[in-house]
Amino acid sequence: MRQSFEDSADPSFGALHTPLIRQAMAEQSLDGFLVPHEDEHQNEYLPAANDRLAWATGFTGSAGAAVILKDQAAVFVDGRYTIQVRDQVDQAIFEIRDLIEGGVPAYLEQAAKPGWTIGYDPRLHSPDSLASVRDVVATAGATLKPVDSNPLDLAWGRARPAQPKAPVVPHPLAYSGEESSDKRARIAAELRDRNADAAVLTSPASLAWLFNIRGGDVIRTPLPLGQAILNADGTARVFLDPEKVTADLPAWLGNRVTLETPADLDPALKSLGGRRVLLDPAVTAAWYFETLTQAGAEVVRGPDPTALPRACKNVVEVEGTRRAHARDGAALTRFLHWLATEGQTVLPDELEAVTRLEAFREATGALKDLSFDTIAGATANGAICHYHPTRRKNRRTVAGSLLLIDSGGQYLDGTTDVTRTVAMGEPLAEMVERFTLVLKGNLALARVRFPVGTSGSSLDALARLPLWMAGLDYDHGTGHGVGSYLGVHEGPHRIAKAPNTVALRPGMIVSNEPGYYKEGAYGIRIENLQVVTEAAPLPGGERPMLGFETLTLAPIDRRLISKDLLTEEERRQLDAYHARVLAVVGPQVPAEVQGWLAGACAPI
Repeated sequence: MRQSFEDSADPSFGALHTPLIRQAMAEQSLDGFLVPHEDEHQNEYLPAANDRLAWATGFTGSAGAAVILKDQAAVFVDGRYTIQVRDQVDQAIFEIRDLIEGGVPAYLEQAAKPGWTIGYDPRLHSPDSLASVRDVVATAGATLKPVDSNPLDLAWGRARPAQPKAPVVPHPLAYSGEESSDKRARIAAELRDRNADAAVLTSPASLAWLFNIRGGDVIRTPLPLGQAILNADGTARVFLDPEKVTADLPAWLGNRVTLETPADLDPALKSLGGRRVLLDPAVTAAWYFETLTQAGAEVVRGPDPTALPRACKNVVEVEGTRRAHARDGAALTRFLHWLATEGQTVLPDELEAVTRLEAFREATGALKDLSFDTIAGATANGAICHYHPTRRKNRRTVAGSLLLIDSGGQYLDGTTDVTRTVAMGEPLAEMVERFTLVLKGNLALARVRFPVGTSGSSLDALARLPLWMAGLDYDHGTGHGVGSYLGVHEGPHRIAKAPNTVALRPGMIVSNEPGYYKEGAYGIRIENLQVVTEAAPLPGGERPMLGFETLTLAPIDRRLISKDLLTEEERRQLDAYHARVLAVVGPQVPAEVQGWLAGACAPI
């Protein structure tokens, strides 16, 4: 389970910690303070030492924010967490507000008072996230002030966990598919094209990909915390805690990469005065912009130059991901067999299901870690999109209910993420109908062909249309990018209602996960990962087209499928998918599981 606040965070956190934070604020003459979820590296998943939002409020979701004022406070979440936040946060202290609709700026517009000083830690906020806040605070007659010492950290004090120091290790060419020197040369050429002398990289995923290294500082993700400066000639400076540097790392990085310590970062940035330096304002903290500007550097705002090439997996990474999904699919199939047989009698609770599934993945002998904490939602908990079972919230499955399992593994050759919804006993007719509508959306997004240059936002409606036609929808994106033994959530591409201008390209891996959630009753989600491929030309076709290859291999619960709601094309598509699951996964599982799988994958 997550080594953080999942079992300890509860509504009492606000009552315990908010007075301490306000005292530390008062000592710095602050009337308010911004608490983002993100840390110094703009990570989504955090080391325990950087999980400030959870410590301050009790909310443990992977996206959110809080504002603590001297006389009131609010916590902000998106549609995935509207149920979870009410369970975890003391509403006598924190008003719960929408992160997307209005968000922090709208709250401060009405809450900030003339003459107030609202503090923020410039190492935790990107310039983009601060811009709208700065405007409304100024309009209110207040001041937005950066602080040198974070009052939340001061309040946390000695109880704060230590920063992680996991070893940083090479990621071999057999898995990366491209030498670091070649990657650096590619990115350096892009810098020269943009007339930039250097780029500052603060995203751990950027370091991991560019230098072919991996670490263990971030929960469920093999990332090293650090920074790098890449010069336009392909040389680089990498800033890592010396305790994390393994003996073979310097030779692996080569003589064109200099290893330095975090203490060297500030003078290194100041040495860039007079040079043009590329920074990504969406993912790089404001502190870097301020430091470089004060040093006399010319800041060039632009996307992280490693993000797009990292998203477009090479042939070695795609083949590795196929292997990882075949292996992971066998583990998941063994678990689904257990649920369909013994589990129907035992009726396990959520934590028992999580433990059993992790054991099957461990049995592969290749699992390095989970790719995120397993989401196992029984009955009403399944309607909480990103729910994680804990000892406090654990619920047992019951006959006639659904169990939603969203899980994944980290393997050296790939990262997996898969959701299956399973009937425990005989499902209700409504469950079958709505599961089938979700399935129809999943199938539509899996089989689509689309012109080169199409972004994921243009495809999102395909997965929602069957639900829309029934007056239904879901409040999360349809697809997120996935890394290669990196983050389970990766940009810059996505499939969602929100506009996205990044075109889907061959080699990009993206999830396909429509769902339906009935609050207080059950949740449904079907998730497969798929990779963008070049589509075969059609007779009479006039434009180059792309499509998807489904990577995830695991049966979909037939008891929840209404054959009558599927078209003939959808039935053939589902049968072909199940035939592939049986062919690839069948030889990897024990004989008794093979027999069950043959029935689970029989033609619909």
